[in-house]
Order: sequence, then structure tokens, then C-alpha cells
Amino acid sequence: MNNLIMASNIAEVNNSHGEIRAGGTDLSDRYRFGVSVGDIVDISRVPGLEDISTQADGSVKIGAKVKLGAVASDTYLIAHYPGIAMAVGTLATPQIRCMATMGGVLLQRNRCWYFRHPAFNCFKKGGDNCPARDGDHRFGVIFDLGPCLFPHPSTVGMVLLGYEAQVEINGERLMTIPELYGDGSDPGHDHQLQPGDLLTGILLSAPVPDERASYFRSMSRAEAEWALVEAGARLVVNAADQIAMARVVVGGVANVPLRLPHVEEALIGQPATEATFAQAAALANEGVTPLPQTGYKVPLLYGTVLETIVRAYKRVWGSEGQNSL
Repeated sequence: MNNLIMASNIAEVNNSHGEIRAGGTDLSDRYRFGVSVGDIVDISRVPGLEDISTQADGSVKIGAKVKLGAVASDTYLIAHYPGIAMAVGTLATPQIRCMATMGGVLLQRNRCWYFRHPAFNCFKKGGDNCPARDGDHRFGVIFDLGPCLFPHPSTVGMVLLGYEAQVEINGERLMTIPELYGDGSDPGHDHQLQPGDLLTGILLSAPVPDERASYFRSMSRAEAEWALVEAGARLVVNAADQIAMARVVVGGVANVPLRLPHVEEALIGQPATEATFAQAAALANEGVTPLPQTGYKVPLLYGTVLETIVRAYKRVWGSEGQNSL
């Protein structure tokens, strides 16, 4: 029988053994189907993790227990970090956004159906193979970075990569998003935190003046679906309509979120034209290694990145027109 540990401070979490429960939207399913076992460490009583706070320089700290809905509707984040607010506001359903936490979605477990099935023992459950590699991997990666070939599930992790955010661990040390997730070569873990570590906050650098941003995803139905391919883009366009800054990130294509520096380099210093956007987006496909069943994602990646860049330039807000197949 599982023990429920009600932690009241960070030290109690650090000294506990078990899976951490915040909103519990994913954890409940995993326990119900026997994918996760053992003790549950409830952090609902740990103080100081529920706020969005703005610092003197305009930078922001988002507590790990802040709900997705609060981030999506926060007026300061909408104005100064539009890519984050937009992406978070498209996730799941309104009901889930009222329960799921920012820390939880960053550390959610892999969505592969072999991992989620109690009959299979893959790398992430202590096994020595990836059943999807020789099985049904139609929703798998097109950048094959390591033994696990199912895409990283966190849209929030992807968009925070584009904002070069840091996460706070145990209220003291900081990690970048690449440090949090690793390079994809570790098939046994969805993140690099140690047992007992508690993600306590998200730190955003001071906002970039005149930023334009967008988030766009291609998926198999219009709502409440995991993205087949998703992208986030940030642009700064100067008075001469040239691109002065660009950040482009993608998800659904690798077992970690990816930043595309070669796409960014093709945008910076160039005129903000359809030709520039198309030429840069085409570079998103450089280095793809699609699996036998995932080749369809290659043109989706190009189209999704192009649409995201165009939407960022045009300041298109919201989820209207997301590409559902």
C-alpha cells in the first residue's frame, strides 16, 4: 500500500522517497494504471511556491505550484513574455489548466504508450530496451538522439528554452533548461533532477523590449491533444523592418526540447519578408533522422516552424487556426 507523505517544507521533501504530487493531473493516472508505485509526497503544504513575482529589473519568478491557468491569464506575462502565456494557454483543457502546475508540467513523465502500459518494461521503468523502436512508433521522434525515441512531453519546457529561463531547485541552486533535461542520451530519465530534489521556481530574465512572439502546433485534432510538432518563436524587428533578434524552439520531434540556432542565424540581420521566413524555416529540417513511421513529421516541422515565425512577426495571438490534421 502506498504511503501519503504530507511535506510541509523543502527539507521534508528532500528527505522523502516517493513521487512528488502537486496538481496530480498526471500522477493520478500513472498510479491508477500501475505505472508508478511507492510513496506519494504531497507538496501542497510547502509554502512560498504559489506566486508570480516581478523583480525591480522587470524579471519574473514563477513559483512551481502556480497553476497553468494563472500563467496564461497574467497580464504582465501576456505583455512581456507573450510566447509563454500563449503556449501555456493552449495546453490541455480549461479544467486541467486550473489544476496542473508549472513545476508539474516541466517534470511530467513520458507519454509513450509502451511506458504507460504496465505490461512493458522499457528504459524508463528500469528495463534494457525501447519497445517502440521495433514496435508502433508513429508518434515518435525525427531527431533520433538516444535510445528512447518518444518526444519529450513538455510544451512549457520547450517554450522556456526559447526564453533561456532557469529553474530553481530546492530554493537554492539554478539549472538551465538544457541542464534540466540533458542531451537526450539518458533513456532512463525524463529529467536530470536527483531523487528528493524539488523544483521550486522558474526564473525569467528581464523582458526584451518590443518582442514579438508566437506558439503554434500541428496535431491530430483541434483541442486537448498532444502536439505532433510544435514550435515557439521570438522576434525583435527594428524600424527598418529587419530582424534584430530571433529565438526558435521546437517540440514533438526529439526526446528533449530543441532550440534551432541555425534557423535563428538565418533570420537575424535579414529583412522581415516571406522569403526570409521560408528560407530560415527550411533549415529546421537539417539533420533529421526520421524513423520508419515518422517521416510524415519532416514536412510538418518545416510548416510548423514557418507558421510560427510568420505569426510572431504579425503578432497573431491565441490558438485559432492551430493545424489539426
